[in-house]
Amino acid sequence: MSQPAGTADLARRLGVFDATMIVMGGIIGAGIFINPYVVARQVHSPALILGAWIAGGVIALAGAFVYSELAQLRPQVGGQYAYLRDAFHPMVAFLYGWGLLLVTQTGGMAAVAVTFAMYFRELTGAGVSPATLAVLSLAALTVVNCLGVRSGSNVQSALMVTKIAAVLALVTIGWLATGATAAPATVAPAAGGKSVPVAFAAAMVPVLFAYGGWQTSSFVSGELKNPTRDLPRGLLIGVSGVILLYLAVNVVCLHALGPDGLAATTTPASAVMQRALGSAGARLIAAGIAVSTIGFLSQGMLTAPRVYYAMARDGVFFRAVGWLDPRSRVPTVAIILQGVWAAVIALSGRYDQILNYVVSMDAVFFGLTGASLLVLRRRATRAGAAAAGAGMGEVTMRMPGHPWTTLAFVVAFWSLALSTILQFPRDSGVGLLIMLAGVPVYWFWARRGRAR
Repeated sequence: MSQPAGTADLARRLGVFDATMIVMGGIIGAGIFINPYVVARQVHSPALILGAWIAGGVIALAGAFVYSELAQLRPQVGGQYAYLRDAFHPMVAFLYGWGLLLVTQTGGMAAVAVTFAMYFRELTGAGVSPATLAVLSLAALTVVNCLGVRSGSNVQSALMVTKIAAVLALVTIGWLATGATAAPATVAPAAGGKSVPVAFAAAMVPVLFAYGGWQTSSFVSGELKNPTRDLPRGLLIGVSGVILLYLAVNVVCLHALGPDGLAATTTPASAVMQRALGSAGARLIAAGIAVSTIGFLSQGMLTAPRVYYAMARDGVFFRAVGWLDPRSRVPTVAIILQGVWAAVIALSGRYDQILNYVVSMDAVFFGLTGASLLVLRRRATRAGAAAAGAGMGEVTMRMPGHPWTTLAFVVAFWSLALSTILQFPRDSGVGLLIMLAGVPVYWFWARRGRAR
């Protein structure tokens, strides 16, 4: 397919540390400061609460191994987009990118930007509307990332280190400054008489979403110095680090609040810090959450535009989106496009509803990406590494227990998709329609690309 004008290539300026920070930054947002109570309302014992987070961590680690091997098999720009394109069909990859730009990534960024704005207003007393602050934060990060991948990565890494410090402060202060026995709290019967397996499965839904996000690191494969080495290492180190941080937060919440107290509050991190340091503790954790949200936003602005860039390079999107600034060597148009659309969604105030539409579709694509490893590994085995396809890298890190562990990963996310569809059929139906709307768009661009 034809390529857009321009002779520059993406600059390979990122290493293992950058990859690790991008992985962790894509996972850790505001959720870990809030989600523990959702799990506690489904399963009411410390063992089951921690068990859910451990199980989610095991699935996330399996995902890290899946994406690590895929990163070696297909180290091209676009990451997950390239895996789906090469394993199945370019239209499958296009529909993934279509949903990413239209709803999933931009809707998520809009929601996070507004969350940041609300915490920023609470901390500073700024007399500016949350929507305006959200747009300003999106604009600032758009500018930073247009300056170059090194600039965007430096900001992302600095924010990620600050996020880690905020989580460690919560864990340390919460453990040392609160007693092990929490005051009793009244809890509404949350599991509704469900059996333990059913309640545990329900608890896994927020856990899996809290662990999601590692896949976005694959989008910057084209800007890693050695993607077949750096991305697998970053994935495994980053996901392992997040598992430890998440477990530590939940242990401290249980230590300070107890399972009933954890289920009774909707702001567990604030409750722990309020208990430990009073109002000063609540303000401290509010600042930590604000940093965490802006860091998550920074990671999305850095990574996802590379998917739209790859789509344009494949001839299935606007040609201009595949343009690289010859000085910064980043896809400036793709970055601006994402920032503008996220700002539009933030101003609309409908980001929460929009995100609900694609939850099930997002889980379907996770499963499809796991299935792509089954396809690409089989091709490599049949044809040999030399004939397995252009762009295949040397595989030094494989998914342990493949194909059974890979199948388990696929089943886990497709089960999540099915559960979401059954619980929210209307929203899931709208999400399906959004994806199907991309089919004629793909054929339009594919025919136009062949005509060039």
